[in-house]
Order: sequence, then structure tokens, then C-alpha cells
Amino acid sequence: MHAELEKQGPWISRLSGTTKIVLLLALSAIGMVSYDTRYLVVLTIFALIFFYSARLKWRQIKALVYAIVGFTLLNLVLVYIFSPQYGTQIYGSSHILFGSGFLAVTAEELFYLLNMTLKYIFIVPLILAFLYTTDPSELAAGMNKIKIPYKVCYAVELSLRYIPDFLREYRQISFAQQARGLEISKKANLWQRVKGSSQILIPLVFSSLDRIEVTTRAMRLRRFGTQKKRSWYKAHPLSKLDWFLLGVTALLVVCGIWLFQVDQGRYYDPF
Repeated sequence: MHAELEKQGPWISRLSGTTKIVLLLALSAIGMVSYDTRYLVVLTIFALIFFYSARLKWRQIKALVYAIVGFTLLNLVLVYIFSPQYGTQIYGSSHILFGSGFLAVTAEELFYLLNMTLKYIFIVPLILAFLYTTDPSELAAGMNKIKIPYKVCYAVELSLRYIPDFLREYRQISFAQQARGLEISKKANLWQRVKGSSQILIPLVFSSLDRIEVTTRAMRLRRFGTQKKRSWYKAHPLSKLDWFLLGVTALLVVCGIWLFQVDQGRYYDPF
């Protein structure tokens, strides 16, 4: 029954943790290094297909997407304000569209900002699909399979598993403080909300430290870390789909490296 349900789910959820971590790390690295617009568009299309296959609901990712969009817009504005002529320096030409002086808007600067935007558009869907479709134990097993020490893998697994607990505990503390008269809703001003949040975070920190201490003692009692290797319940061999996506990932990475030679550097210059 479980196998049948698994087959009915999105194909991305059937991928091995090894495949997901290799795909994420490899494409993130090559995508962050490259400034070839054509290549970034291809990566973006691949990431959007990957994201669409995850079948995520908007309510699951709404808050995170809003935060990322806000950070991206702020980052683009700050990049332009502090270095409005950086695109001109990179591409070695200047085509002024409007304005004058230091803050003149050039086609080169806008093209550079477009490449930065494509990087965010490419990496965010990939990370969201990865986070919401990967079981922490499966991820840890996949990381260990690519020779990452199992202690590091287990630390990552515990961090991901405790995130829902921390969020639940944060809500419980928040409700308790509001029942005592603490106002942190939209009715309160910004300073009251910041001050109220600090009164929630302090008990949350102490609660988290206590949870860490309990977990550490339990792991020591079970002699965690005394062996050089360990087995993983969620580990499973790579399927044909895993090998196919690993091949696609390798092909994309090779294409990205090849474009470095074609462009004679990281930047594609259409000017």
C-alpha cells in the first residue's frame, strides 16, 4: 500500500537524497558563478520544471516567497545605489538610457541586474522543491553517501526535524504571552511588536537549549559517534530516474564550464 501511494506522488519525491543534494549543490555552484544570461535562462527553466513537479501548495511557501522577493528587491536596489556603474566596468562599454552623472542608468547595469535576478529566480524554486520534498533522514543518508561525515549529516537531519517543533513552540509561547496581555498583532506599533517578539524569543532560546541538552545526553547514552560508519534506515539504491537526473546535472555543469571558455570568462557580453 505504501509503495502504491509513493508511486502516485510527484516523481521528485521518489528521488534519492543523494540525487537531490548533488543536483542542488552542483547547479547552485555553477549557477552562482556564471553570468551567461542564456545559460541562466536554461537553469531557470529546469528549476521551474523541478519546482512545478513538487506540487507545492501556495499556503506552504507564501511567507517564505514574500520574504525572498522582498530581500531580492532590496538587494538589487542597494547594488545599484552603491555601484551604478559596475555593469559598465564589467562589459567595458556604456550605453546611457536616461539620467546623467554617477547615477545614470546604463544598459550594461540593467543587464547585470537582470543576470542577478535570474540567479534568484533559478535558485529559489530549486531550494523550495528540495526542502519540501526531502525527508531529513533521506537527506542525511544522501549526504553521507557522497562522503560527508555522518556526524555532520546527523546534525543537519536534527536541525531540519526540529524546525517544526521550534515553530510550534514559538506559537505556543506567543499565545501564552498574548493571553497575559502582550500585544504583538498589527494593532500595535512597530516598537511594541519588536519588544513583544523579544519576550517570546528569550523563553524560546532557553527552551531550545534545554531540548539540545536532552538530545545530546540521549545520543551519548546510545554511544553515538563511537563508530567510524553507520547505517541509514532511509538509504536506498539509485533508480533509473536518479541516474537520468544525475546525467542531466552533469551535462548542465559541463555546458556551464564550456561557456566559460566561449565567453572567455564568467560574463556573457552582448554589447
